[in-house]
Amino acid sequence: MTGAETGTQAAPRADPAAHDGAPSGHEVLAVVFQIRCDRLSVLLWRRARPPYEGRWVLPGGRLGRAEGLDSSIRRQLAQKVDVRDLAHLEQLETRGDPGRHPQGRILATAYLGLVPADIDPVVPEDTSWHPAGELPEMGFDHAAIVHSGRRRLRAKLSYTNVGFALAPPEFTVSQLSRYYRAALGHDVAATNLRRVLLRRGQIEETGGFVPSGRSGGRPAALFRFRTRRLEITDAFAVLRPPAGG
Repeated sequence: MTGAETGTQAAPRADPAAHDGAPSGHEVLAVVFQIRCDRLSVLLWRRARPPYEGRWVLPGGRLGRAEGLDSSIRRQLAQKVDVRDLAHLEQLETRGDPGRHPQGRILATAYLGLVPADIDPVVPEDTSWHPAGELPEMGFDHAAIVHSGRRRLRAKLSYTNVGFALAPPEFTVSQLSRYYRAALGHDVAATNLRRVLLRRGQIEETGGFVPSGRSGGRPAALFRFRTRRLEITDAFAVLRPPAGG
């Protein structure tokens, strides 16, 4: 198992005592996920200055003196990486380890953001999407934050309708199962997913169909999420891998 997989490649830990009298502050960071080419991908940007010059990090920055946390991360995503099309954004965690930042005592509040699969944000040259399961060498404790975001997403796919934030407005069940498979990291049978999500009242048929291809066959029905706002639909549910998987 590599350091990127465990989230431990971030930097040598600083001595907390070395931060006595050092600058302190608060930053906001975002773990922004999107399903791209059937893989769960995370948006990262490459640092151009020390510390960790040349390494990949999460988008974000220092909290403005007059800003709230939510407004700050939305502003920074829009200004720094040109991401405005978030279908869902929620606080993920706050990290306050005294040694997490080599320049002082910097608290970090991290967010989980989701971009639907049908949107292709135009991002700056120093920013790109990376498979969440194959992270590059990252700075600070950001790899560990990505893994926290991945765990949160997998959990919420089990007991909420958050899949709406990964999918386009309309989709076939086959398409939706691919999004769930990419996010969960294990196979998801389309027929089982359809049954579960219909029973929970998460999705509904639109009445439309996708025309059959050249090989013929029955046209695939189009579905949509009943609402595109977060709801808890089965508080104790878990979407597990198939037996023997």
